[in-house]
Amino acid sequence: MQVKNMTEGNPIRLIFSVALPLMVGNIFQQMYTVVDAQVVGTVEGVSALAALGASDWFYWMFLGLIQGLAQGFTIPMAQAFGAKDYGALRKNIGNSIMLAVINALAVTLIAVISIPPVLNLLDTPMEIRPMSERYLMVLFLAFPIVMAYNLMAGVLRSLGDGKSPLYAMVIASLVNIGLDLLFVAVLHWGVIGAAVATVIAQVCSCLFCLYRLSKIGFIRPERADFRLDGAISGRLMKLGIPVAAQNAVIGLGGMIVQKIINTLGVTFIAGYTATNKLYGILEIAAISYGYATSTYAGQNLGAGKITRIRKGVHAAAITGVLTACVITVFMLVFGRGITGSFISGTPEEVAEASRIAWEYLLLMSVCLPILYILHIYRSALQGMGDTVMPMASGIAEFVMRTGSALLLPALIGYWGVFWAEVLAWTGADLILVPSYYLSLRKIRKQYGPEA
Repeated sequence: MQVKNMTEGNPIRLIFSVALPLMVGNIFQQMYTVVDAQVVGTVEGVSALAALGASDWFYWMFLGLIQGLAQGFTIPMAQAFGAKDYGALRKNIGNSIMLAVINALAVTLIAVISIPPVLNLLDTPMEIRPMSERYLMVLFLAFPIVMAYNLMAGVLRSLGDGKSPLYAMVIASLVNIGLDLLFVAVLHWGVIGAAVATVIAQVCSCLFCLYRLSKIGFIRPERADFRLDGAISGRLMKLGIPVAAQNAVIGLGGMIVQKIINTLGVTFIAGYTATNKLYGILEIAAISYGYATSTYAGQNLGAGKITRIRKGVHAAAITGVLTACVITVFMLVFGRGITGSFISGTPEEVAEASRIAWEYLLLMSVCLPILYILHIYRSALQGMGDTVMPMASGIAEFVMRTGSALLLPALIGYWGVFWAEVLAWTGADLILVPSYYLSLRKIRKQYGPEA
């Protein structure tokens, strides 16, 4: 296994070398999300697919808490690695592990308790509510595993290792696809089978990351590193909480949109869900560029190389927009057929759900560059140690998403729900891009002209 020093060499080549394996890994990760939906939708029908979709944003909100905390915890690790301060790196890892255990158990408890009241609050149709409840219960109980994976994958990425998370996702995807076919198509366990397959796949990816980390001797914490240090754990939580809050606010906005969608009928929910399952594929490269940019910015900040941060983020933004344009063309050509593969039922149900899915996908695909700018600049700020403005951008997303979903349908019908997503990205960009340049100017003044 190889770590990567991103403080020397061509910035875009370094960012791309870390992002590329992350992209491939995310493709496999999204594959098992897509296969879940495809197998459930084609084997169990429109109602089962709608049950998955009706719980999407609710699940994502709590998942975002887990991912946000883990992402915040790894920011000081990249900075310590860039500064070659391995003692601080081990202390950050040890304290992060302890905080991850505490937070994962707390989030799991709250998530499980909230399932019935939240699904009721979201006006989840009664014919699919029991399936949604069972699906969420299995996934929420596995949150400690999810936290462990996200923290370990984050440690690997902070060291510039994008390949190990890739291999973990390949393993998880293959396991999940195989078990989906067994549990849902053969044993007919329905949405429970899809959830159990996902959890087992997560365990496999978690164990692989643990194995890879065990091979890196200089990061292995000693017993004293696991003792919670007030200053270290305080900084970790100060970085992790805004990222988690940002994700939670975005998820809350999505739940409000979901509540509106749930009133439009099971067929509309199924069509919307078919495209939402492709959402992850649309932003695969954006997330990967984001993680790579965050690691790049963190390592170079630790090394005091501020000019390199500016050059690297600028190159990443251009590359991200070009990548988004390529994906847009692909979806315009093949998207209608892909969304149709999720849906089965009566000819009328299939036709209506497929039309909804294609219209939503068309809008998101055309506006994709806005999303890529969001991920790159948000991640750059986080890598530079600023998690507050990214949280503010999450609030902007919430305001734009919910305001649009509540107001626009009265003017343009259900297309108002579709536009809510694109306008949310735009609102975030209006916060993130100026904040990045202001933060960069502030850091340059702090480090002096030699930076």
